[in-house]
Amino acid sequence: MAADAVLPVLRYSDYFTRPSIDELVEREAADPGYCSRVPDFVIGRVGYGQLSFHGNTDVRGMDLNEIVKFGRHCVEVYKDEACKPAVGQGLNKAAEVTLMLNLGILPEPGTLVEVLSCQTRKQGARFISFNHLSGRWKFEVDHFSRFGLVDEEEEDVVMDEVVVRQPIAEVRDPPANGHELELSRSLPAHLGLDPAKMQEMRMVMFSNGEDEDMEDGFPSDQRYFSSERMNVDSPNSSAKGSRLRSLSPLHGSSQKVSRRSGILARKEPQALLEYGVNSSELGPSSHGILMSGQNRGFPVRMTKVDGFKLPADQTTPVTGKIYTNCVVDAALFMGRSFRVGWGPNGILVHSGSLVNRPGTGLSSVIHIEKVGGDKVVRDEKNKVKEELTDLCFSDPMDLHRRLDREYLETESGLFKLKLQKVVASRFLLPDICRSYIDIIERQLEVSDLSMSSRVLLMHQVTVWELIRVLFSERAAGNQLEPTGDEDQEEMILDKKEGSVAIDLDALPLVRRADFSNWLQDSVCHRVQGEAGSLNDARYLEHIILLLTGRQLDTATEVAASRGDVRLAILLSQVGGSMLNRSDLAHQLDLWKTNGLDFDYIEEDRVKIYELLSGNVQGALVDSSIDWKRYLGLIMWYQLSPDTSLDIIIRSYHQLLGEGKVPYPVPVYIDEGPLDESLQWSPGDRLDMSFYLMLLHANQDEKFGLLKTMFSAFSSSYDPLDYHMIWHQRSILEAIGAFSSNDLHLLDLSLVYQLLCLGKCHWAIYVILHMPHLDDAPYIHEKLVREILSQYCESWSKDETQRVYIKELGIPAEWMHEALALYHEYYGDRQSALENYIQCGNWKKAHTIFMTSIAHSLFLSSNHQEIWDITSSLENHKSEIADWELGAGIYIDFFILRNSMQDESTTDDLDPLEKKNESCKNFFGRLNDSLLIWGSKLPVEAR
Repeated sequence: MAADAVLPVLRYSDYFTRPSIDELVEREAADPGYCSRVPDFVIGRVGYGQLSFHGNTDVRGMDLNEIVKFGRHCVEVYKDEACKPAVGQGLNKAAEVTLMLNLGILPEPGTLVEVLSCQTRKQGARFISFNHLSGRWKFEVDHFSRFGLVDEEEEDVVMDEVVVRQPIAEVRDPPANGHELELSRSLPAHLGLDPAKMQEMRMVMFSNGEDEDMEDGFPSDQRYFSSERMNVDSPNSSAKGSRLRSLSPLHGSSQKVSRRSGILARKEPQALLEYGVNSSELGPSSHGILMSGQNRGFPVRMTKVDGFKLPADQTTPVTGKIYTNCVVDAALFMGRSFRVGWGPNGILVHSGSLVNRPGTGLSSVIHIEKVGGDKVVRDEKNKVKEELTDLCFSDPMDLHRRLDREYLETESGLFKLKLQKVVASRFLLPDICRSYIDIIERQLEVSDLSMSSRVLLMHQVTVWELIRVLFSERAAGNQLEPTGDEDQEEMILDKKEGSVAIDLDALPLVRRADFSNWLQDSVCHRVQGEAGSLNDARYLEHIILLLTGRQLDTATEVAASRGDVRLAILLSQVGGSMLNRSDLAHQLDLWKTNGLDFDYIEEDRVKIYELLSGNVQGALVDSSIDWKRYLGLIMWYQLSPDTSLDIIIRSYHQLLGEGKVPYPVPVYIDEGPLDESLQWSPGDRLDMSFYLMLLHANQDEKFGLLKTMFSAFSSSYDPLDYHMIWHQRSILEAIGAFSSNDLHLLDLSLVYQLLCLGKCHWAIYVILHMPHLDDAPYIHEKLVREILSQYCESWSKDETQRVYIKELGIPAEWMHEALALYHEYYGDRQSALENYIQCGNWKKAHTIFMTSIAHSLFLSSNHQEIWDITSSLENHKSEIADWELGAGIYIDFFILRNSMQDESTTDDLDPLEKKNESCKNFFGRLNDSLLIWGSKLPVEAR
């Protein structure tokens, strides 16, 4: 595809984008297709405002200056209706709009907020905020044409007809202060006509009375919306408004207007559950969808259909070995318009067939499956063990929770969140690693663990040991702790025993010695396993195996026991000065130069000589050993004893690039493969241990392999298992080994695992440890509130989780909001009302009280409860639409009743006319209230 067809164009210097055009060019070059999914795209004009689009946005080939035009107090997107894409496509999608207002020409700040809020609601947008100091006005829209403040003489604002379907808040008359500014939408403009000319034609052709009765004409300047379009939280406040709404041309189907105007209405995509297998409006591919709109309730009725299949030889984007044995999610196969792939709680909608499996092919018949994220807590019989759940998740989290941490307080609207970051000293790192190893060792004691699980757990132990070796610090002058046999090493730098004070200059050599010991321990089981299969006659081959694991004492004893004294003497000097190596290398060169017939020397003996001379590649030319032992051979026999650890690791990495050393494959490949269905080829991924070595060797430079390093495949064949990798990343970041704000995939993967197991409190704990991003400041709030809402049943019924969530500083209002939604969904209106009140959603609480609670309490004579509820709502009546015709009716009733009862017990005889007038006013308001709430109430309530 040509570059100009991929990259967007921005021609005006006062317009800007985030990412910038230059950044988009770089990212598209590095990641082809990036411009089709730019996250959180922003376009704006300096001094006028900006648009922030939610989610991923396709900006390929767009002339942004033709599409987006900022004016004073307004923005217009897709002025040409013919070029506008469907809702949700291109830039015609949900976004946050920020406009900079000129405060000098606008009303006083005291009334301006109400003007902006009112005009925003009239257009179907959602008011967010207005800063009276900077003049920054923010609101949200579902899709675009033109928004902003428009003077009466300007053209009406254009919007899609489908916006009328959105909930519209209360419509009030603008303040009569001489600054009447309209934010409106116009049907003539939507139909491509000039609104001003249509207004003139209307005035000529219709009288005032006829205009009011016009059913299918164009709307007048007084824009009312039918009651079906009104938000239930904000009923209209007058009977007159109700009468005018019934005469509005928008009262009824929007298709009526489109049909009579001769313009075809844009078809909206039907929801998934609206598709039916017998629908005549759908194409052939619709018959592959197994969900029918005949029954909107759950469970969804499944219909057995054949669908269509692609030929086996058909080329597709998943053709090739790399995707073998993978399933194709339905959104990828059916196209973007299908809009379903991953669902909630790990539900995957996929094609059902494994890629490249003989006898199968991609089909339009989709399958719904739940992807398991809990393999790590299952035994060899595939049963979940509660003991493993605690050891894999709860215990490591408890340990992580006890570590020191820093707090960052962020504001989310009216609430505050405390983000956390663990901090640790490198001097304490050995104790931290030891604590994690203790937890893993307790897992190894669990019965019925599969062999593959045990191998992965042992690998986790070695990883934590390696973290301790590479990144811990020791204070100069401390004593070496005894960690092994005093006879195992000849050199002080590789000694395991010790009572020697460490000099500051010797610390790098001490780390090298610790790393050498770690390598020996890591490969010991491989050496012993291979040596056990040899017979006594092959003692030279046995010695070679012992040398690959640096078991020098055992190798010397084997040689001496076979009477090979000279070889035993050579082996006893291994690891000494470089002089011995150079002498051996010189002797081998002399033999080769003088034409010595090596056929009279055992081949394995020559390999030993080559290895002891430092020629590792020559000694192992026909051998196949694992990468850890090969790294050890280079360290022990090829490089000098005082070579720093960083140089050793870089040397191996360089040889790896040249293809001269074994590839550092992950443990589940190196020790197996542990999973028979696993597809792997060299270069796919490295082992976590090698990534840690590279991180140590590049600790003063920017490390570019973090995402690959902290992927599941670096430690496990389970692509959804991140339970221990997250802790390793957290500890490494806590000690300053690296710093990154781009590992959200790791965080959210662990969140998914925890949610699959019902550990909502730990999932929120992980979210609070995600770094704060200036370009996504509300991501923590969104994630926490989503978890509280979606998993309300789990955490609300577990007292431990509820208490811990509160301890994390999560606002109680968010928890009550989730509980309110949960109870409302299950029909418990009383509990929903209580939680809506506690979370401060006064509008919703008022609506539920009026439509579901008040009448039942009144009919059962629970007047005190009604009084308590209405009293709590009365303190916030300024935020509740139609309060006087809603809950205020009940307060007035009790006041009126009490006043009459008091009058009947006193001698004060007020005129009967006063009582009649009070009752008349009350019943008049009661009738007005019935006009608003009547259609929403059951018969007994009315």
